[in-house]
Amino acid sequence: MEKIVERSGPFKDYIAEGVKVGDTVYLSGQVSLGEDGDLIGDGNLKEQVRQAYHNVKELLKKFDLSMDNIVDETWFVTNMKYSMENIDELFEIRSECYGKFPEVAQTMIEIKSLVMPELMIEIKCVAKTI
Repeated sequence: MEKIVERSGPFKDYIAEGVKVGDTVYLSGQVSLGEDGDLIGDGNLKEQVRQAYHNVKELLKKFDLSMDNIVDETWFVTNMKYSMENIDELFEIRSECYGKFPEVAQTMIEIKSLVMPELMIEIKCVAKTI
């Protein structure tokens, strides 16, 4: 089976940002870094969610896909209590980024840390070519 690999972004020398196998695209977790690798939204979980989804959208475009193609997502958060206290606002941003109420499987997991200590969230997605 053919595998298509996308290497881009600040970690392109270390990981594939996305891998397409058959009708499934697996995206590496997206964080709140700009294309130049600079942190966006230091200390602001809402802005980090918004930027991580922006990065998801941009990566999907490289596979000629959109947010409508996502079927599963996982949020890795560094502070579950804070995330849950702000879940309504976070999920409002999530809906804005999808352009509607997203109908995808979703899991949220608390972890000790991410690749940079300033990062508060990482969003990993699986998309299907519909």
